[in-house]
Amino acid sequence: FRGMAEEIAAANQALFAVFPKTDYEIRAYEPYREKTMSRGSYQAGTPDGSRKGIFYANTYNVGSRTRWNMKSLFLHEAIPGHHYQIMLQRENESLPRFRRFGGFTAYSEGWGLYSESLGKELGVYEDPMEYFGALSDELWRAIRLVTDTGIHALGWTRQEVLDYMAANSAASETRRVQEAERFMAIPGQALAYKIGQLRIREIRNRAEARLGDRFDVKAFHTEVLKDGSMPLSILEAKIDDWVDAQLTGGT
Repeated sequence: FRGMAEEIAAANQALFAVFPKTDYEIRAYEPYREKTMSRGSYQAGTPDGSRKGIFYANTYNVGSRTRWNMKSLFLHEAIPGHHYQIMLQRENESLPRFRRFGGFTAYSEGWGLYSESLGKELGVYEDPMEYFGALSDELWRAIRLVTDTGIHALGWTRQEVLDYMAANSAASETRRVQEAERFMAIPGQALAYKIGQLRIREIRNRAEARLGDRFDVKAFHTEVLKDGSMPLSILEAKIDDWVDAQLTGGT
């Protein structure tokens, strides 16, 4: 993961114009919690930069971890995913505190999944196996939709969830157990991830269609990120207003 940092930071220059002042680091989970944690996660730094953000990678039962989806995980948890989104929000002193330090799962996790989808555009999925890993993660998010609904709406048992995951993915048993127990405990989270990604991509597609050659992906990403996390309906209205202003010559 540390070896990817410089390559991905350089690639992000093509799609982003604003970056957090606060840096981030990469750590393994501590032994006391690694067994029950997901593949990776992000912990925000402080707005003044005195404590860096942290991308945590799970090294428990490391032989069960696959290399081919490491890059998509990095894009999600580190840059341009959660580190960019969360730290730009926390550093924005024009926002009230409840917005600087709060959030909406569909927006923040939707941005994380959207960031994974930028891998081809960034040119960092050059190895076919890395792109396979990204597609495998996309499949996993579809499995999450099914199992989240199965657990909390249809009464599935833990074993039914594990069996469905095993039948439809390349995930190891370690990952299947961790994820099944996670979504047993957090109703609706998996749904929020995917709904957020789909809506952000839909918002971008509409902006591109309306602006044509005038669409600037860097400016779009700045607009999505600069005001922090918000309900998706408000984000959609905000980007529509941004597009309208460009089409009518406003600011």
